[in-house]
This record gives sequence, C-alpha cells and structure tokens, in this order.
Amino acid sequence: MSAAASPNPPLLGFLIVLGSAALFGTLGPLSRFAYDAGMQPVSFVAWRGLVGVAALLLIIAWRSRTGAARVVRLRELSSRARNTVLIAATMGFTLNLFMFMAFDRITIALALLGFYTYPAMVAVVNVAMGREPLDRPRVVALGLALIGMGAVVASQVDPETGIRLDAIGIGLALGAALSQTVYVVVSRDGYRDIPAEQAIALVLMVTVVGSSILALFTGDAASLVAPLAMPSIWPLLLFTGTLAAAIPSLGFLAGIRAIGGLRAGILMLFEPVVGVALAAWLLGEDLVPIQLVGAIAILSAAVILQRASRASRASAPDDAPVVVPGGP
Repeated sequence: MSAAASPNPPLLGFLIVLGSAALFGTLGPLSRFAYDAGMQPVSFVAWRGLVGVAALLLIIAWRSRTGAARVVRLRELSSRARNTVLIAATMGFTLNLFMFMAFDRITIALALLGFYTYPAMVAVVNVAMGREPLDRPRVVALGLALIGMGAVVASQVDPETGIRLDAIGIGLALGAALSQTVYVVVSRDGYRDIPAEQAIALVLMVTVVGSSILALFTGDAASLVAPLAMPSIWPLLLFTGTLAAAIPSLGFLAGIRAIGGLRAGILMLFEPVVGVALAAWLLGEDLVPIQLVGAIAILSAAVILQRASRASRASAPDDAPVVVPGGP
C-alpha cells in the first residue's frame, strides 16, 4: 500500500514537507536583506542558484559514488523528455526571476498571494486540455481565486492602507505563477527517468546562466560580482542556496513519497504563512483586513483544487517522482 493510500502516513513525512515549506517561506524576507546589502534581484537569483547547484552536485556525486543513483545525461533521454526538461528549466528560471523582482517592488504577502494563484491557473489549463472536468469544486475554487486576487489588488487602491498600486509588482508575481503553471503542466509526465536532484540541479543551472546573462545585458555586472568583495553577504547566500533551495526541493520530493502528493501539496501552503509571518516580524509588513480576506480565499481555492485534482486522478500513482523548481 502506498503512503498516499495509507490511513496512517508517516509523521516524519508531514514534518519534512512542513519544514520544506517553512524554508521556502524565508526567501521573501531574506531577499530584502540581500537587496539592502547592495545586491540586485537578478544577481541574487544568480548567486542563490549557483550555491544551490554546488550543494546538489555534492549530493549527486555522493549518490553516484555509493551506487544509489547514476548520472543521467540529456542525450540519453528521448527527444520529448529532453525538450520537456529544458522547458521546465526555463520556467524555473523565469519563476525565480519574476518572484524575486516582485519581492523588491511589493510586500512579501502580496507577492506570495499573487504566486499562489498558480493552482487556479493549472486547473484552467488542465480543463482546457481535457485532463480534468470543469465540475462544481473547480468552479468554486476558480471563483475564490478570482475573488481573492481581486481583494489583494483592491487593497492597493485603498488610500487608507498606505500602499500604492504597483501594477508591475503584481504582474511579476502573476508572471511567476504563470511560469509555475507551465512547469507543473509540462513536468507531469515528461522526465521521470531523471533523478530528482539532477533535475533540480539542471533547473538551477539554467537559472544561474540566464540570470548572469540578463545581469550583463541590463548593466548589473557590478552587482553580479559584488558578493566577491562582500564577505558579510555570504552567510545569507549560503543559507538561501542550500537551506532555502536545494534542501527543501529534495525534502518536498521525499515528503511526496512518504505521504503522497495530495497531502504534500496542501501542506506546502504553509510557505506563504511563514513568508507573511516573517515579513510582519522582520520587515513590519502586516496584512490589512482586505488582504487577509484575499489570502483566505486564494489558499482555500488551492486546497479545493488539490483535492479535486486528486479525485479526478484516483487511479494514478500519488507517489510518483515530482520535482519543484527550487523555490521560491
């Protein structure tokens, strides 16, 4: 019997997923500290990805040396799998880029709530592709997601909140959600022959290369090399690259295999809770009432869609290998 079907899934699996979600939730506030120290979002994405790749390469080397897994090269994959993993890696890059740029422009809460509309986007795509039916739970969930995002946007046009409307910031968060949507849709069955740590390393490597090229073309080269002369920033980069990228990505996979994708997906909603709480504590960014209403609506929609998706795929193995794009 799989963990997903077991009436008593391992407590350790729950703790691993919650821990992974909590680590991902630190990224918003920690990125602000990096920006205050002089880094730009693009260079922060590049360095965080580089540290994450280094950590994953050590894991890959150890697993290969012990015989736990062999290194799978891209040329060994079918053309479909190869194209799929490259598309997923590109989406991982745009996801991280858009999200960390959003963190720089709007509050952590607004950025995370914009990002967590992606389950609704995934549902729309799956319905359009005929993978899932447009039944009552999905209609309710999509309605909640729209109401929630409307409340989030409305909070920025209310003069009493003291928050100005930043359409670009909201657009970046929704762009990250769209990138995550494409990632989820193309990754569903596309490259299961690649061990998780190798797939995540590839995603982060594309992020490093893409961010570095973008920094050079946008005149941020100075920010890109700044950490080399800033020893004080390295603890932050090491933490975000290993404990907030590589480790939680692998932890999320381990959690899926222990307790199933449905439970793991719902527990990952702990990420915005941690992010919002840390932003309130460390940055003084409190949720106003209308934003709280939006948060409840968006996260409720995500839970409903997780359960509806699981019900429509009841015959599919719930503990199949799944990877996440290293954050945010």
